[in-house]
Amino acid sequence: MRIAELASQMGIDAGEAADTRVTGFAIDHRKVAPGNVFGAFQGAAVNGEDYIPAAIASGAIAIVARPEAKVEGAVHLADDNPRRAFARAASLFFQPTPETVVAVTGTNGKTSCVEMTRQIWRMCGERAASIGTLGVTTPDESVSTGLTTPDIVTFLSNMTGLSREGVTHVAYEASSHGLSQYRNEGLSVQAGAFTNLSRDHLDYHKDMDDYFAAKMRLFTEVVDDGGTAVIWADDEWSAKVIEIAKERGLTPFTVGEQGKGINLIARNPSPLGQELKFVHGGKAYAIRLPLIGAYQVANALTSAGLALATGAEADRVFDAVSRLQPVRGRLERAVICASGAPVYVDYAHTPDALAAAIAALRPHVNGRLITVFGAGGDRDTGKRAPMGEAAAAGSDLVFVTDDNPRGEDAASIRSEVMRGAGDKARNIGGRRDAITAAITEANSDDIVLIAGKGHEQGQIVGSGENMKVLPFDDVDVARECAAALSSGGAR
Repeated sequence: MRIAELASQMGIDAGEAADTRVTGFAIDHRKVAPGNVFGAFQGAAVNGEDYIPAAIASGAIAIVARPEAKVEGAVHLADDNPRRAFARAASLFFQPTPETVVAVTGTNGKTSCVEMTRQIWRMCGERAASIGTLGVTTPDESVSTGLTTPDIVTFLSNMTGLSREGVTHVAYEASSHGLSQYRNEGLSVQAGAFTNLSRDHLDYHKDMDDYFAAKMRLFTEVVDDGGTAVIWADDEWSAKVIEIAKERGLTPFTVGEQGKGINLIARNPSPLGQELKFVHGGKAYAIRLPLIGAYQVANALTSAGLALATGAEADRVFDAVSRLQPVRGRLERAVICASGAPVYVDYAHTPDALAAAIAALRPHVNGRLITVFGAGGDRDTGKRAPMGEAAAAGSDLVFVTDDNPRGEDAASIRSEVMRGAGDKARNIGGRRDAITAAITEANSDDIVLIAGKGHEQGQIVGSGENMKVLPFDDVDVARECAAALSSGGAR
């Protein structure tokens, strides 16, 4: 690729540099190599324009930045929206990409949906991968960790790498941050999915309408013209999503009790799963989903909708749904204690997600539901008391503990959560201690839920230069605590 191609796309004359070869793209000045195009963006805490001289000194040959930015010694690819312009330019460089790509947005369920979609495609015979909170999951099940939505360079580089490895189908998570910052642009997206919307990230978005608008960029700009919008129909925001999709000219494919693409007729819990009855294309289906919880039904059927929207055959899709495997940290059964009580781990870290996880387990509880959870530091403080309320409303016993306190005082965070949790909750700071207490308390008819961290492998303490990530995996810790108690610990 030459500079002239990028400049032409942006309506800019590259001048004498037109024939200069582009070697790559970078948004971190420390990662700039000779021949790179550098993206200089204004952020909430850092202004990338301050690093333009350093990027040029490291060999950047072109800078994508606002027209007002000062660029000397490199081609200035000026645009009023430099993030979007950089993404579109980078998409010309990172080729090829997988032929079938879908994206999932929503507050909860994104990780489960992209992974379930990958599983369904794989069982339908496709070479499929997923990108999201769990990282990049390839056809051979290998996983590399990453952000929910990686930066645009990493995202497009991953897509090209997967394509070169023979991957034809990719499902990725489209977070509100990623959508608002143009982190997943520039490639053909045949279908997008909406799972639900509830309070989250209001430390970043000014209000729920702003949060919703960020999510909706998936349908207003990212999904291809004439593409499909797979929408869980039973959420309070779904009608607005359907309207937006229709206005854009997308084909709505609704799923759920109010769904027309997949109309859920009945859901009956069983000890290790649930029996589903639904209608698709005028045909009635009855399958067993080997996962517990109402929201797992929503995730599984939304994923089925994405597979159908991209050409998969219905009978094969629904057979695959009946064979779905649990997603890491999403109502994952960690251990069955010596008492006989099962312990589940879930990533729920919003009031709605916590309520949904508790509701998912409740039909399987003959005794008490014991919930262990906390709230993260340096994040939306307004959801802490509501999380306490959600836990107390659905649980019989609650242990409020530390999550990722980051730069805040952990005891203060717990105190805010306790205001919502009330008398039903016990305040135990050490997360391992709280998990031990919950497992010790559990009897044979009880179920223990450990919520908030899910698949995470560490606990974040401190911020800035003082930040530490302490090794901590809820699943491993639950197993260790259960083993210690069964080998002689007091009950």
